[in-house]
Amino acid sequence: MKYSAVIFILLVFAACTTKINNIKSDNSERLTDLVNPLIGTDSEHKLSNGNTYPAIARPWGMNFWTPQTGKMGNGWGYTYDAYKIRGIKQTHQPSPWINDYAAFSLMAVTGDLKIDEDERASWFSHKAETAKPHYYKVYLADYDVTAEVTPTDRAAIFRFTFPENNNSYLLIDGFDGGSMVKIIPEERKIIGYCQNNSGGVPANFRNHFVAVFDKDFEETKTWAENELSDSKNAEGFHVGGVIGFKTKKGEKVNVKVASSFISLEQAELNLKREVGEKVFDEIHNEGEAIWEKELAKIKVEGGTEEQRKTFYSSLYRTLLFPRKFYEFDKNNEIVHYSPYNGEVLPGYMFTDNGFWDTFRAVFPFFTLMYPDLNAKIMKGLVNTYKESGWLPEWASPGHRSCMIGSNSASLIADSYLKGIRDYDIETLYEAIIKNTNSYNQNVTSVGRLGAKEYNELGYVPYDIGIRENTARTLEYAYADYCVWKLAEELDKPQQEIDLFKKRARNYKNVFDPEVNLMRGKNENGEFQSPFSPYKWGDAFTEGNSWHYTWSVFQDIEGLKKLMGGDKQFIGMLDSIFVVPPIFDESYYGAVIHEIREMQIAGMGNYAHGNQPIQHMIYLYNYTSQPWKAQKRVREVLNKMYSSQPDGYCGDEDNGQTSAWYVFSAMGFYPVCPGTDEYVFGAPLFDKISLQLENGNEFVIHSENNSKENVFVDKIQLNGITYDKNFIKHSTIQNGGKISFSMSEKPNKKRGASTDSFPYSMTIAK
Repeated sequence: MKYSAVIFILLVFAACTTKINNIKSDNSERLTDLVNPLIGTDSEHKLSNGNTYPAIARPWGMNFWTPQTGKMGNGWGYTYDAYKIRGIKQTHQPSPWINDYAAFSLMAVTGDLKIDEDERASWFSHKAETAKPHYYKVYLADYDVTAEVTPTDRAAIFRFTFPENNNSYLLIDGFDGGSMVKIIPEERKIIGYCQNNSGGVPANFRNHFVAVFDKDFEETKTWAENELSDSKNAEGFHVGGVIGFKTKKGEKVNVKVASSFISLEQAELNLKREVGEKVFDEIHNEGEAIWEKELAKIKVEGGTEEQRKTFYSSLYRTLLFPRKFYEFDKNNEIVHYSPYNGEVLPGYMFTDNGFWDTFRAVFPFFTLMYPDLNAKIMKGLVNTYKESGWLPEWASPGHRSCMIGSNSASLIADSYLKGIRDYDIETLYEAIIKNTNSYNQNVTSVGRLGAKEYNELGYVPYDIGIRENTARTLEYAYADYCVWKLAEELDKPQQEIDLFKKRARNYKNVFDPEVNLMRGKNENGEFQSPFSPYKWGDAFTEGNSWHYTWSVFQDIEGLKKLMGGDKQFIGMLDSIFVVPPIFDESYYGAVIHEIREMQIAGMGNYAHGNQPIQHMIYLYNYTSQPWKAQKRVREVLNKMYSSQPDGYCGDEDNGQTSAWYVFSAMGFYPVCPGTDEYVFGAPLFDKISLQLENGNEFVIHSENNSKENVFVDKIQLNGITYDKNFIKHSTIQNGGKISFSMSEKPNKKRGASTDSFPYSMTIAK
């Protein structure tokens, strides 16, 4: 018996050991576990900590899913401080300011049937909420129901775990703005469409959806304008469908959902192709594997756990937009519903992006890490131009009147100049040239508002009724630089090349040497008066002169000369952080959230929460004091970002603020897309490995890296001392290793000579 007892104990110990070992291996760190989709959600209209929502999706997926705490039509669809959930909705929202389109939702209730979005809303807690890139779970406390969702690109599976109840319901809300539902009990199916949008759609716009349940319907109802009916069909301004049944405690009801912008038949095809007979866990595991693969393309080592969480949360958000707006037909051919002319056409289409934000870092990130995706996006731009006659500047899903600039030129030039091919560059060049001469009178953000005056005078005048004129001048000049370099590469006529090279220097026309800043200029050539460098808006876009003066990406050396040289330029850069957060909001008539975010950041007039100044810190690399860039970059990385719901310091903006973090944590940043250079900062981690699409690996190694050691003492590239303040795109693509030796004190000699400076038109060889 003793022996038997010993053997039994040993067997139990072995079994327990096996279980422990299995648990250890099963719980090995997954990169998706480091991602917090709730990052940036602790936001509101008056103060943005990201203005994001938890996007439960596949990378660049056509449809996202998100818990809905706000009312229909509210751009703040999910806010962290909310305490009730109205449903889990399919969303396509790129930002709260642009708002949503083609949204519908699913919701579970028990007991008394409630269909009104306020009445049915259930209390929830973040303590009973799980959010991952590929999966969302929440406990709906009022109904004792656990709701889960896991998506594909164009479909999803829901899983609802019910209590014992004779009155359990699932609702599909088609939202207002035009919707239809039809319940088909014999097929356990609900079909329908929704038409809600915030603009930028043709008259025939519809999002067709199909939902298939794995439980028989015992009760069916529809509603229109919150009036219930026993009819199985409803169509109107705002309709929805209800199915009811008895459930046992712990009973799980699964719903497979898909949608299409093309047709109901295509929605059925999307469901069959992407889900089919697969069960919830299969789709969950597929989604997790896809995200793990993408996140693993950049492996970070060292740093704190919070820094790693912030990095991968930011990387996740960088991989969400632009959204795929194409589908695969019955012959597996790529097709899309055109949000520009309403036709179903062959080829790629992408949407939900504002290039004013994303040309700066998101698309340069794609040229670096995802050239194949970038080529597909270029093909989509070709289709946009053919279908609408214009390149998009803010698309959601079609042209939207928002922001300024002509930044599609940057995307296209940066792509082609970095060697990405397999798209119709001649058509894109034609489209770029059209932009330089005109604008879309129906959507004034498309093309160049003020093009006539800009081309004639070299600037957009302050006093001709065109808002944000000086900002436009600076952005048009940078776009002209991109056109110039692309024209050279395409061997266009010399006269054309010379024209855009000349226009690329138009930034000089709005520089006032008396104040050493950019300033509005009247049509008669006189600078606008009175002038305050602290006035937001007016001549500038969501910023002031202190912020926009640095928007000379293509010729920082030229800007230096305008300011009086190296010393004066450094002094102006330093001043940003020295002057208090003074502001003049009179143009807006209220303190907009971007102003408030600058005011409370504790970094003077530096406004990292908005895009115009995000590259400014890196401009120290164009001076004799590049070490100041290292110090400031590390300060922003550690101070302005975290993985928490308040983890950003302003709007995240389609991945741009996230991409700034990703690039800066790696130790370099694309100050001027359209060149082949990335400008150095201070890498955050001990080691970062980039798995490039061409099969090469590029490793960024940092010796003696710590919270205190923020300065770069020396750099070695592939074992050879390297004194430049930048690294070339081709160097990274070729693979290899760059080593930063970090120090607590700055090396004031390294990178201080002109030979080390990044590209500027003025000193280009």
